[in-house]
Amino acid sequence: MTKSQETEKRDLLIEIGTEELPPKALRHLSDAFNKGIREGLDKAGLTYSELKGFATPRRLAVLIKSLDAAQHSKEIERKGPSLTAAFDDEGCPTKAAQGFARSCGLENVEDLDKIETDKGSWLVFRIKEEGKPTSELVPGILQMSLDKLPIPKRMRWSDLDVQFVRPVHWAVILFGDEVIDAEVLSVKSGRETRGHRFHHPENIYIGEPAAYEPVLETQGHVVADFDDRRAAIRGQVMEIAATVKGNAVIDDDLLDEVTSMVEWPVAVLGNFEERFLDVPSEALVSAMKGHQKYFHVVDKNGKLMPHFITISNVDSSDIAVVRAGNERVIRPRLSDAAFFWNQDRKKTLAERTESLKTVVFQNKLGTLYDKVVRISTLAAYIAKQLNGDEQMAQRAAHLCKCDLMTEMVGEFPDLQGVMGRYYAVNDGEPEEIAVAIDEHYMPRFAGDKLPTTVTAQAVSIAEKLDTLVGIFGIGQIPTGDKDPFALRRAALGVLRIIIEGKLDINLAELLGVAAVQYMNVIWELPKKPEKKDTDAPSQVAVQVFDFMMGRLRIYYQDQGITADVFDAVYAQGPTRPLDFDSRLHAVTSFRKLAEAESLAAANKRISNILKKTDTKIPEHYNADLLKDDAEKALASRLGELEKQLKPMFDAREYEAAMKQLATLRDSVDQFFDDVMVMVDDESLRDNRLALLSNMRSLFLQVADLSILQ
Repeated sequence: MTKSQETEKRDLLIEIGTEELPPKALRHLSDAFNKGIREGLDKAGLTYSELKGFATPRRLAVLIKSLDAAQHSKEIERKGPSLTAAFDDEGCPTKAAQGFARSCGLENVEDLDKIETDKGSWLVFRIKEEGKPTSELVPGILQMSLDKLPIPKRMRWSDLDVQFVRPVHWAVILFGDEVIDAEVLSVKSGRETRGHRFHHPENIYIGEPAAYEPVLETQGHVVADFDDRRAAIRGQVMEIAATVKGNAVIDDDLLDEVTSMVEWPVAVLGNFEERFLDVPSEALVSAMKGHQKYFHVVDKNGKLMPHFITISNVDSSDIAVVRAGNERVIRPRLSDAAFFWNQDRKKTLAERTESLKTVVFQNKLGTLYDKVVRISTLAAYIAKQLNGDEQMAQRAAHLCKCDLMTEMVGEFPDLQGVMGRYYAVNDGEPEEIAVAIDEHYMPRFAGDKLPTTVTAQAVSIAEKLDTLVGIFGIGQIPTGDKDPFALRRAALGVLRIIIEGKLDINLAELLGVAAVQYMNVIWELPKKPEKKDTDAPSQVAVQVFDFMMGRLRIYYQDQGITADVFDAVYAQGPTRPLDFDSRLHAVTSFRKLAEAESLAAANKRISNILKKTDTKIPEHYNADLLKDDAEKALASRLGELEKQLKPMFDAREYEAAMKQLATLRDSVDQFFDDVMVMVDDESLRDNRLALLSNMRSLFLQVADLSILQ
């Protein structure tokens, strides 16, 4: 390799051409492909100025700008034995020196160099390792990236041995103006890509990597950049919606999916009969989005309009034909929705309750009917705790799963709860019950909104706790990525409803009530009892509570709360999540005070002293036994604070209480400076320990500050 090769820079283009890739996986595949190439180049020590990825339904590609033409040569230095160990008294090489020379591929010790350091002299082997040309390294880097792609199920095609997410038809590996010869998934690399499947199915010659993107767009009718294509679709959709004085509702997930389905996006406006607007809009939107990948249009008041926007992959000369085709396809879907809406209303939700007995919730936990019976009892209990209407909560829970038995939800499962609300209103149920049927599924996903009424909150919490307790009770605890009943989401949902909804309820108590309802189930505990174990519910309740605290830790970590602050509060075992939240924010605020570090250290010191004490410490200190001024001052200040803090603790005004406790710093510092705690006089020693214990107890009303780092 010449010196010029070490400093030369070229652009590198890699493209894998395939059959249509899975739309929902395209962006993830592209990101993983780019990451694999980047990691391979970095590991090889090759530098570049920019790495840009491209992704369309038929290709994954990456363009690396100003990439080293070769690895830089580097000098390798291996240090051997010291000179004193390398040569004997007569100056002859020792076995250690000879062995080191042979390990370096040398026959004579004299061929090794010597190095002088502050710590002595040593034998050293130096060799210059020539860097490899990039063209030799790229095929291996590419193969490694392809092997690491997150493809759950790879497929074979033809009679080839290779496997990939979809059949591969061409590959481009172009370094500067030269092709790097390689075989990629049984396809020989070249410099020809392919354009749009319909507009330009012919091969397209790529002269140099930088020409890839513009040539594909101008000649091949392919917008290769995913983000550019996405932005173009968004712009077209918004523009075309404005032509009918509407606003397009653009869901990001749908936008990503549609972007992954086209290479040359063309937005087309379609229409449907206004009579379909009599059907709940959510059903129509589900049909348009879920089945046809259409964007729906609303007016300025957010009301659904009889229009939709589809994204075509063809720039048709007769757009009316494309529009008519899409209108013809969506009409049967909307007709089905209208039919289901009319049919379902012939039977009330209450009349569908009996049919829940035919649907198994879980083999060991009974049917959906069994579940709503349990939820009804628990929801009423929770509503009472929240000063809500017990009967309302019980009724809402009794009906909350009935819409699963309707034809509409059978066809559009994402409408569970939503259609229940419509059907409840149609049946003449109170609005609060209708809302609770819908909202008891909330939060449906991370960041989703929460139930808005007490009845909805009660039913939602009850439904989730019933699932958690039941599944834990039969031993199906989530492990790794496996969580078929979405217990992690359920746990976090309950915690969010309680904390963000400011609900002052005892989670441990609710879990106990939920668990007792499963007494007729054979519990599968770590140690299975010979006969029915009456302690089983409490054991399961504790398991679930600990599991939920684990989710709570993650919930707060995402908010920037440090682990030691969480542990300091958790150590005190609060069972009310809202109370836990108040303590947590109080400790976080306390930590910002100037006195915090000193008092945290004092708590740690006191904790260690008390742990090492063998004798029983009196519950209260004796004021008559106080001798030193420092301990008298601390006792006096503690007495004042105890009176001030009691109403604060009773009202759970922890932040204000912690600010008052911070005023103890000077008294505590003076105490430890002037007072010897572990004196020989037993009564004096125990009294001082009691004084410290009383002070620590005040802090423990909020958290164990000794845990803070």
